[in-house]
Amino acid sequence: MATAAKPDHLNRARACLCVLCGLPAAGKSSLSRRVCLAARRRGFRTTVIPYDDLIPGQAFNARATDEDTASQQARTEWKLHRNAVLQCIEEFLDKQEMPLKLPGGSSIDGPAWERCARDLLTSPFGPARADAAPLLFLLDDNFYYPSMRYEVFQLARKYSLGFCQVYAQCRLELCISRNDNRPCPVPAGVIEEMAKRQECPNPRKNPWEAKSITVDTADNLSECDIQKVMELISYALSDPLSPVDDDREQKEADRQRCAASVIHQADQACRRLISEAMKKARETGVSSQDMRSLATHLNESKAHFLQKLRGHFLQDGNFSQGEDVDVDHVVKMSVARFDSESHEILLKIIQNHSNF
Repeated sequence: MATAAKPDHLNRARACLCVLCGLPAAGKSSLSRRVCLAARRRGFRTTVIPYDDLIPGQAFNARATDEDTASQQARTEWKLHRNAVLQCIEEFLDKQEMPLKLPGGSSIDGPAWERCARDLLTSPFGPARADAAPLLFLLDDNFYYPSMRYEVFQLARKYSLGFCQVYAQCRLELCISRNDNRPCPVPAGVIEEMAKRQECPNPRKNPWEAKSITVDTADNLSECDIQKVMELISYALSDPLSPVDDDREQKEADRQRCAASVIHQADQACRRLISEAMKKARETGVSSQDMRSLATHLNESKAHFLQKLRGHFLQDGNFSQGEDVDVDHVVKMSVARFDSESHEILLKIIQNHSNF
C-alpha cells in the first residue's frame, strides 16, 4: 500500500502523472509528442517516459515467449523492469536534480532515463521560473491490464500528484499494418494477444480511473484532440490525489494480485492437461495433421477459458469486496471444467482419426 507523502513534498512544484495506454502502433508516441509540445507552450516542464526505450530489448523478447515453459520467469522479469521505471520516477520526485541513480540491479537504459530527467529540469520560460513550472510525466506504454495502471495511480497518490489516463483507441488491423512498417516491428501475434487482454480504463468498474478519456488515433490527431487531453491534464493537476488512511488501495492491489495468482495457477494446470491430452493422442496413433489440429483447438480453448475466468473472478461480488479467497479451491473447481472440455476435444480428434 502506498504510504503517506512526506511533509517536504508539500512545498514542491505541482506534478501530474498521465498514463497513455493502448495497443502497439496505436499512435501513443505521436500523441505524446503533440501533448508534450502543447504542455511546454503552456509552461509545463514535461517529458515522455517511453517504456520501449527504457526497458532492455531482451525483456520484450521474454514477454513475447509467454507460451513457453519459462513464461512465469519472463513475466516476473517484465514486471521487475516496469517497477524499475516507476522507481526512476520516484527517485526524480524525491531529488529533482542530476545526477540520478538507477534502481539497484536495474537494467533500465541510463542515457534514455537521463534524457527524460533533463527535459523535466528544463523550464520553457527559463531557469529563473523553473521551480514554479508544473511537472508533467507522460507514461507511454501499452498498460493493457488495470493492475499496471494502478501502480502508477499508487505512486501519484503517495506523492499527492495529479493522475489521469488517455486511451489511444485504434482498430487492431490498423495497428498491425502500422507496426509492419516499423524498423523493428513487434510480432503480429503479440499484438493480437494484447488485443485479447486489453482492458481499457473503466471508471464504473474502477473508480480510481475517473479521470480518463479516449482519443481516436486511427486518423490524424486534431487540435481538438490535443485540447481535450490538455484539459484533462489541467483538471488532474488542479485536483491532486491525497493519501488516505483506509485500505481501499491495498484491497484493490490484493484483489489484482489474487486474480493474477488464480490465472497463473489455472494456466499452469491447463498446460499440464494439454500435455496429457497430446500424449494420449500420440499413443493412439493420431496423424501429424490431426495432432496439429488438436494442439490448435486445445490452446484456443485454454485462451478462451482463462479470459472468461479472469473476467468472472474480477467481476464477482465477493472477490471485488476483497474477501479472503481460497485460491487453490477456485483453481481446482475452474480447471475441472477445462479438463472436461479438453477431454471432449481429444475424443473428437481420436474419433475423426478412427474414421479414416
